[in-house]
Amino acid sequence: MSAGQLAAGAVVMGVAIVVVGLLFTMAYAIRAISVFKRSVAEVTSRTLPLIADLHASINETTTDLARVDNLLDTANSISATMDSAARIAYNTVSNPVVKAISVGTGIARAYRGFWRRRAAH
Repeated sequence: MSAGQLAAGAVVMGVAIVVVGLLFTMAYAIRAISVFKRSVAEVTSRTLPLIADLHASINETTTDLARVDNLLDTANSISATMDSAARIAYNTVSNPVVKAISVGTGIARAYRGFWRRRAAH
């Protein structure tokens, strides 16, 4: 065998060793990717129901908030109506009541004054 043939044989052996090393590395990478895919599938299968529950809870909360908002609007409307009704009642009743009290006080004074003058005579 000549030196050229020995060098070619050494190169072939080196390339063969590199190829075998790359094959082992690819096999390891394929196994790692397979494990990663299973992990992602497991995480996905566990999180999808949680996300669906979260979505349902958010929808329910949104509905409840809309109801509370409607209740607050109704309470504000009732409060405004009661305030207006109380103001109207006060304005309606207060003026005649004040006049009636004034008339009653005047009549009482006149009555007392009348009986005092009669008792004095």
